[in-house]
Amino acid sequence: MTDNPVFAVAAKAEAAGGGPMSPVRKLERFTLPLTIGATRVEVSGLHRGGSGTPLVFLHGFGSTKEDYADVVQQTALADRPVLAYDAPGCGASTCADPGAVSIPFLVSVAERVLEAREIDRFHVVGHSMGGLTALLLADGDPGRVASFTNIEGNVAPEDCFLSRQIVTHSQDDPDEFLARFAERVGGSRFHGGALYASNLPHKVRAAAVRAIFESMVDLSDHGKLLDRFLGLPAPKMFMYGEQNSTLSYLPALADGGVELAEIEHCAHFPMYSNPPQMWARIADIVHRADAGA
Repeated sequence: MTDNPVFAVAAKAEAAGGGPMSPVRKLERFTLPLTIGATRVEVSGLHRGGSGTPLVFLHGFGSTKEDYADVVQQTALADRPVLAYDAPGCGASTCADPGAVSIPFLVSVAERVLEAREIDRFHVVGHSMGGLTALLLADGDPGRVASFTNIEGNVAPEDCFLSRQIVTHSQDDPDEFLARFAERVGGSRFHGGALYASNLPHKVRAAAVRAIFESMVDLSDHGKLLDRFLGLPAPKMFMYGEQNSTLSYLPALADGGVELAEIEHCAHFPMYSNPPQMWARIADIVHRADAGA
C-alpha cells in the first residue's frame, strides 16, 4: 500500500516515529463577533497553533467545521496550524440577518476571520459552497494561497445539482423547502446522501438557504469560475467522488494543470464516504506544495 503515492506522506510520518497511536493535538474552540456590512454575525470556530503554513477548511452547504475535526488524527499533518469555522447561518455560527448570507458575504467573512487569526498565507481546503468561497477568496489575492484543494466546489453551471433546486423546486416557505430538499437528497442513489440529509435541519438555518443557493447559481452560470480556477497560480487539486466522474470539465482541468483526485466509493461527500482517502490526498498536496514539488 505504501507504494501508492496517495499514502506516501502518511507512511513516511509513521516510519519516522509517528504512527496511528501518536498523541492527538486538540483543536481549541473560539467565537468571533463580526459585523459584515450592516449584519452582525458571531463565528464559531476551531483552531490550533503549530509550525508551517496553516491549513484553512471551508465547509459546504449544510455541513459544519466538524467535517474536518479529524485533522487531529492525521499523522502526516501533525503540528500543522489549523483553522475551521462554521459559516454564518450554519452550525454554531449565528447571523442577525440570515437572508444576507450570499457567497460574496461568506468571502468577506473568510477575510475577516483570517485577519483575526493573523493568518496571511495558507493552504485552503473547500468543499462545495466552501470550495466556491475559497475560489473567490483566492481569486481576490492569489499570492496568499499555498495550495488549493477544491472538493467539488462550483466551477460550472452543472455543479448546481443541489443549489439550483431553489429554482426547480421553489417553495415560499423556507422551512418547507429545506424539508423537501432533505427528502430528495436523502432518497438519492448517491453515497453519503442519507447521512448528509439527516443532519440538515440541525446544521443550517432555513432562512439562509435562498440567498446562499441563488448566489451559487448566479456565480456558476455567469461568474466564469472555471477560468478563474485555472488561472490561480498555486498548486491546485480538484477532488470528486467516483460517482461524479462524468463531470464534463474534468478534462479541461487536467489540461490546465489541475491535479485530479477521484475518491472511491464516494459522490459529493468524501468526508462522509471515504475520509481516509480524502485525508491522504490532502496531506499529499500540502506537503508537495510546501516542498515546491
